[in-house]
Amino acid sequence: MAHQAREMKLLATPEKGEVSALLVRPGDASHLLVLGHGASTNMRHATLQTIAERMADAGIATFRYNFPYMEHGKGRDSREVCTATVRSAVAAAHRAALDLPLLAGGHSFGGRMTSTAASESPLDGVHGLVFFAFPLHQPGKPDTKRADHLSAVTVPMLFLSGTRDELADRDLLQPVCKKLGNRATLHPLDTADHGFRTLKRSRKSEEDVFIEMARIVREWASRLK
Repeated sequence: MAHQAREMKLLATPEKGEVSALLVRPGDASHLLVLGHGASTNMRHATLQTIAERMADAGIATFRYNFPYMEHGKGRDSREVCTATVRSAVAAAHRAALDLPLLAGGHSFGGRMTSTAASESPLDGVHGLVFFAFPLHQPGKPDTKRADHLSAVTVPMLFLSGTRDELADRDLLQPVCKKLGNRATLHPLDTADHGFRTLKRSRKSEEDVFIEMARIVREWASRLK
């Protein structure tokens, strides 16, 4: 079902100015998930919108936001600007729903910038990180350097990763998560690619992949302390 989105503005950084944000809060919300977008998309992209809608169906509120470069149509921001924006978004989300426990993450680039920020110092009030297709490496260039910072993250992490994701080779992502110990939970999404497109004929489950992700996030979040 469709859910009403409340449009907001937040100050990303003093230098970059304000960016847009969208709060979707169902009446039965148990948590608020702060969501960053993919590298070449924005908070209104169909993938992030579908994630937000299915999360709301499952009782998880979401707070989507733009990084400054996408808000203003300019070149990619520095890592410092992106991680500062993550912190600003988390703070704004908390102010918008003071009664809800916070989660943070995003799709691809948005998730990686969130984990980078959390590795530098804890994100205030955030109980766990959720990665929708964590971009472990470039397509066709398998590597794990992008995961090096995850060892410094102190909160639980949930990885929702498609088995056909060409930016996250399963044989590399599994050991990365195992090395993180009980802080990391890896949930494979059968036949899903980086944008969560699935192969209907060979997919073992009849459950929609976005509904599956929302269900897993809800179950995982309910176990957080």
